[in-house]
Amino acid sequence: MSHVFKALSDPTRRRVLQLLRQGPMSAGEISDRFEVSRPTMSAHFAVLKEADLVHAEKAGKSVIYHLKLSVLEEALLGFVHSFGGGAEAPAPAPPEETTQ
Repeated sequence: MSHVFKALSDPTRRRVLQLLRQGPMSAGEISDRFEVSRPTMSAHFAVLKEADLVHAEKAGKSVIYHLKLSVLEEALLGFVHSFGGGAEAPAPAPPEETTQ
């Protein structure tokens, strides 16, 4: 889970994940949307792959990235459950009666 949160800690990597929600994209297509060098983007892709948030596949000379949403969902659910978010909420207290 720590790899996922490390990956999510950077705004550039969060933006990459947002872009991939629209569908698979090549490394070049993604990189063109950022004003950073290709090596910098490559480092971001490596962090996302290490966290298992994206899947990379070779397509000729390109690398196509796919979002692995299930990994993100699992990490976020695990985080919520670590704070007791998965427990049932207590029943609401009955409304107080008013007397006139």
